[in-house]
Amino acid sequence: MTIQAAARGRWAVAAMFFVNGVIMGAWAPQIPLLLPRHQITEATLGLMILLIGIGAVGAMLFAGKLIAAYGSRRMAILFAALAVPVLPLVVLAQDLVSLGAFMVIFGATLGCMDVSMNANAVEVERRLGRAIMSASHGFWSVGGFVGGAIGGLAIASFGAEAQAIGVALLALCVLLTAAPFLIAEPPIPAPVKGTTAPATLLPRVPALYILGTLALFTMIAEGGVLDWAALYLSRTMDSSLARSGLAFGFFSGTMAIMRFVGDRVRDRFGAVLTLRVSGVIAAAGIGVAALAPTDTVAIAGFALSGLGVANMVPILFSAAGNVSGLAPGTGIATVTMMGYSGILLAPSGIGYAAETIGYRPTYAIIAVLLLIVASQAHRAAAADRVKRT
Repeated sequence: MTIQAAARGRWAVAAMFFVNGVIMGAWAPQIPLLLPRHQITEATLGLMILLIGIGAVGAMLFAGKLIAAYGSRRMAILFAALAVPVLPLVVLAQDLVSLGAFMVIFGATLGCMDVSMNANAVEVERRLGRAIMSASHGFWSVGGFVGGAIGGLAIASFGAEAQAIGVALLALCVLLTAAPFLIAEPPIPAPVKGTTAPATLLPRVPALYILGTLALFTMIAEGGVLDWAALYLSRTMDSSLARSGLAFGFFSGTMAIMRFVGDRVRDRFGAVLTLRVSGVIAAAGIGVAALAPTDTVAIAGFALSGLGVANMVPILFSAAGNVSGLAPGTGIATVTMMGYSGILLAPSGIGYAAETIGYRPTYAIIAVLLLIVASQAHRAAAADRVKRT
């Protein structure tokens, strides 16, 4: 394959990240509308949303084996195609049974698409001989912004059903444009006995679970800012609704910006040093937020932590896709499953901790988790195994 074809594949996989982000972003403004539509309480809505996570994590168990068997290109296209109509199905669901079923499918299709496109990004890195994972995740952030911001305006202007259908059509157009340019893995030669781990649901490779734990700690931090930063500012510092919302806004903004320069940083300094420094910066930011005397300082701390967190998950995913003896999809599926468990654990776990010991100690604990990731940065050395083939 030529470098030009690999470069086209790089933008094609970026488009897949964008599609995934757009659908997730467009889903966010739809969430409050489920309460009056189905006459349910916040507790019931929480259970419905939990089904998305259960569907995603459950399906990720099988994604690695499917990618190993059929390739990341085919699986990314398949799961993206399956994900396109699911948001309209969720919005148009007539009762809680169908809503619950579509929630599970929503999580499963987007989760498997997530694993497939990350595995494909690893293959692009190998073809180009340089990192592209952080920028790919940056395109996900852009998609999330587009889906959330424009999606919210579309609901206000045209209604929930029209917004969902419009997002599905946009996603389909991008998918049809990008799919032909996604690159496929080269044929896998017959392995020498004992040199390659078989594609199993849970590979027996300890290094993979260490990476998964580091991803879990990192995504607990992401979830901690996403779900609780605004409440922390309003409850602890009496911040207004507008100011408390700036915490996640600045966090996600600095994270998106850093992701678009993160690959150049990683190429220059290496994955291990980049992850180590990123972990320290992220921990420092969360620590500042935990100790902040005012909401302005706390918001600045969360913004600083976004700069650090930005490259941590992409590097860990890239490392998982390059673990010796495993197909990229197998490694990424396991680490992604463990990492996204952090998003599931964060809302309830952080809420319980905040109620028990307070918000400041809870964020201090999150800072310690990020320092643990920094201390174990050498575990991500496999992320530097990119080369032209």
